[in-house]
Amino acid sequence: MAVHSPSTAAALALIAQDMQEVDKVIATRLQSSVPLVGQVARYIISAGGKRLRPALLLLVSGALGYQGVQRFNLAAVVEFIHTATLLHDDVVDESTLRRGRATANESFGNPASVLVGDFLYSRSFQMMVDTGNMRVMQVLADATNVIAEGEVQQLMNTHDASLDEAGYLEVIRSKTAKLFEASARLAALLSGSSADIEQACADYGQALGTAFQVIDDVLDYDGDAGEMGKNLGDDLREGKVTLPLIIAMQRGSAEQQQLLRRVIETGSTEDLPAVIAIIRETGALDATRHAAAAQAQQAIDAAHKLPVNSYSEGLLQLAAQLLDRRT
Repeated sequence: MAVHSPSTAAALALIAQDMQEVDKVIATRLQSSVPLVGQVARYIISAGGKRLRPALLLLVSGALGYQGVQRFNLAAVVEFIHTATLLHDDVVDESTLRRGRATANESFGNPASVLVGDFLYSRSFQMMVDTGNMRVMQVLADATNVIAEGEVQQLMNTHDASLDEAGYLEVIRSKTAKLFEASARLAALLSGSSADIEQACADYGQALGTAFQVIDDVLDYDGDAGEMGKNLGDDLREGKVTLPLIIAMQRGSAEQQQLLRRVIETGSTEDLPAVIAIIRETGALDATRHAAAAQAQQAIDAAHKLPVNSYSEGLLQLAAQLLDRRT
């Protein structure tokens, strides 16, 4: 279960009632004549997590004064899209643990996970049509396409010891930050905001999502499986070259670089203690946290362009407290 800082908890408390309405939409739209569909989907959605993407859409809606019911529908849509990506990710990565319990593919098998992910994508598109807003459909269609491209690019980057920071950021801005960006932008569209406000919302979402993923990549080398709800060293085993590894490769000695290159290319976790030691010795974790802090500051700068109220204050708190994230 996620542990929230006081400020983050206060931000999420602003939308607690709204989130209950979103949960009702989720429960209704998960219904299917095929029992396994709902069973697998409910399994992963009930696993917990902070629901940051729907929370972001609801907070931005509040900041911009939009109180229409479509915010509940679209918040459920972004959660469905996110859940579909998790189902597919865990199959691709052969993951066995997520949020402290067995992944859906571990519990139900790969075919069920892939197909229920497809169901959630297609159900999302049925729901976004309900808005009758072509711009909303365009934003979500573009986002899902960019996310898919990011997944493929990440697959191409696996076990590539030459990946640099620019290549890494390109993937996470597509794979993770794009849905954050879309969530914030959708609220601006629903509220009928100006192009400048819409762009500020999108900028906030992208920066927040990028910082979120960078911190997640730190935790793969600076935490324990019980606290994180995942297997320590999963990124290494899966051949994912994240920012801590990239910085360690840049800063390490020739001998350290040789070890890291071998581990990245083979995906072996036998040398995980040595890899963690190199990452710490080179200051790669602190440098990665600094990169996340820079993204969080960009989110704060964007949030300052929104109307001043309790909801926009909540957005500021989310960005400021992101570095306290531990799960």
